[in-house]
Order: sequence, then structure tokens, then C-alpha cells
Amino acid sequence: MMRALACLLFVLITMSAPGPAAAQRFGGNFPVCLQEWEWGGGTYISCQYRSFDECRASAAGRSAMCLENPYVQRPSPPGRSPRPR
Repeated sequence: MMRALACLLFVLITMSAPGPAAAQRFGGNFPVCLQEWEWGGGTYISCQYRSFDECRASAAGRSAMCLENPYVQRPSPPGRSPRPR
């Protein structure tokens, strides 16, 4: 009886736990993102800027900052190609 009660308690606690948080993606292929803090502690990231100056103009007067998009696909620099084996 005691084991069944403990098992039931474990199941109830597990089922009442909140679900996983939704992850926000860094979208697009723009090199600069705007991270904005919202009331209540939330943040929002929007990657739609082509330059830091463009992002800073949008961030002016808001609780926001500009950052480099870590997932942007940059063209590979011209140079030596890998040597065939």
C-alpha cells in the first residue's frame, strides 16, 4: 500500500511539472540580430538587419542591443582550395 502511494505521488508530481521551454531560433541569413528585453523578464531576438548601424537605429530608445548572428552563412573567402589527395 505504501509503495503504491509513493508511486502514485511520483506520477502526479511528474505529470504536473511544466513542459519544456520553447527555444527561439535565430532566423534568416542576416548578419546582425536585435535582442530586446520585454517587461517581465522575457527576451526576443530578431535577426533581420544587414548592418550594426541599421540595428542600432532600430534599438534606439528601447531596452535592446545588437549582436552578431552566430548562424549566418557567410561565403567562404577566396583563397587556396583544398589540395586533392
